[in-house]
Amino acid sequence: MSSRGRAAATIAAMPKSDPLEILLAFDQWATGQILDECAKLSEQQFHQKFEIGPGSLHMSITHILGAMQTWTATLAERERPPRIEEDGKRRSVAELAALLQSTMAAFAEQAHRRPLDERVSRVREGKTYQFTRGAVLTHVLTHGMHHRAQCLNMLRHLGVKPLPPSSVSEWAVRVEGAG
Repeated sequence: MSSRGRAAATIAAMPKSDPLEILLAFDQWATGQILDECAKLSEQQFHQKFEIGPGSLHMSITHILGAMQTWTATLAERERPPRIEEDGKRRSVAELAALLQSTMAAFAEQAHRRPLDERVSRVREGKTYQFTRGAVLTHVLTHGMHHRAQCLNMLRHLGVKPLPPSSVSEWAVRVEGAG
């Protein structure tokens, strides 16, 4: 099953009016759209360097997932795991699609675990920061959108036409049947 198919199956079970549920489902679907397009590229294209974001489609998707894993640990009040984008591993599109599924499942579980107004702590470079859980969720889900936009630009430079759908309204039309 493609990442689009897995994402669609997950999305189908989601409530359609709660903004958090929409953003969680949309984020997984939209990243799956990018990965589905990347599966059509050569290995060279998938790793081609660009002067934007983390530098390649591979590194951008890896970064999105690595950040989500880090913030999931923050929400779970666990120690930050090693960043996957720092391990130097070249993951295939299929590996990243599987990682998207497991990472999003863990993130969504933590998103629902405690009230959004509760605070969590994160230590970065020796300094402790306090965030509401709602702020963490908002950051992670908008962070993914930021890097997916960079991926769309990379795909455009690679000559991909049409570009994969990537907005909440496109998700609503395709998955929710809006219109």
